[in-house]
Amino acid sequence: MSSPVRRSAGIAPLWAAPARLASCLSSLAGAALLASCSHVPLEPTVPAPTPAPAHPAVQPAPAGTLERSHARWVPASFGELPGWSQDRALELWPALQRGCQTPLSSWARVCAGVRQTQPADDAAARAWLEQHLKVYRVESPEGDPTGLVTGYFEPLVAASRRPSATQRVPLYQAPPDLAWRKPYWTRQQIETQPAAQTALKGREIAWVEDPLDALVLQIQGSGRLQMTEADGRQRLVRLAFAGHNGQPYKSVGRWLIDQGELKPGEASWPGIKDWARRNPRRVQEMLWQNPRYVFFREEPLPDPSLGPKGAQAVPLTPGRSVAVDPASVPYGTPVWLDTTEPLSTRPLQRLVMAQDTGSAITGAVRVDYFWGWGDEAETQAGRMKQPLRMWVLWPRS
Repeated sequence: MSSPVRRSAGIAPLWAAPARLASCLSSLAGAALLASCSHVPLEPTVPAPTPAPAHPAVQPAPAGTLERSHARWVPASFGELPGWSQDRALELWPALQRGCQTPLSSWARVCAGVRQTQPADDAAARAWLEQHLKVYRVESPEGDPTGLVTGYFEPLVAASRRPSATQRVPLYQAPPDLAWRKPYWTRQQIETQPAAQTALKGREIAWVEDPLDALVLQIQGSGRLQMTEADGRQRLVRLAFAGHNGQPYKSVGRWLIDQGELKPGEASWPGIKDWARRNPRRVQEMLWQNPRYVFFREEPLPDPSLGPKGAQAVPLTPGRSVAVDPASVPYGTPVWLDTTEPLSTRPLQRLVMAQDTGSAITGAVRVDYFWGWGDEAETQAGRMKQPLRMWVLWPRS
């Protein structure tokens, strides 16, 4: 997933526009809740599904079904998992071991075995999982086994510790008065009103060239900066979510649709970026439609091979970590995905770990797939919106 630092080519005129954001949190209570803000799906969120009937037909639950608040788990078998024997199951092991750092009580025995085991190959990993876990098919409470998979990623952006002629879009720390001034200044006020600018003066973490770079950092809730320090040294650092201004979130993708600028099928992240490149004089107008503003904190990045911490409070693993609705699937649960690659019919069938969540990730068969960081991850995440079936693996009694 590695790639050069992304610089948005061809949009130099956009530096004067304010960066626009999304945040997945409406409150800041507790470390676990802060961790859950590691991402939200790429802007815009998936269009709302057709409303269900007032009284949907409920399929009878087979014997042995486990009921959860947003889902039901129907007993299944490893033989039912499409592509099970072809998955490189050994790749899951680091993510599984990290998930076992904070296990549920029902996973204590299995996680003890995970920590003491290092399978020799994919076949050995599958055999160990088959011996210790059992399979359930995830369905809606009404018995529907189909759902949706989208993707997210960790942006990688070039930044500078000081503003320059080209890098003039600031990324801010949370201001001291954020906790008591509620709601805080809107996005437009932060960009235009002297009082708001005075309150944030000196709180700049870094400066980036393109407001769309700032936009995607705030949409995803975290990111990597290839930082040019004041002495010219280069350093890779991570930005993490540190709060927002308490203003309502408004989708710029929805605004573009309502303005007739994009069709619903075009309002993906690549579509929004393309519109911005073609309409540089209207970018500021677009960005100010959303009054919410996100603040960051800087963190060290000791191991660049690991992603940001998800809602389970463990680092995410590219291609092996997903966000789920925890009312459907508890954190730390292995999940089997049956879907396709973005814009493709090639199957994407693999075992992943439920280690994150997001504000738009709700429902039984609903997953956001963590692609990693860099250009390839951004491209894949921005295009991902496919039908999904999923199963969970759970400790045997």
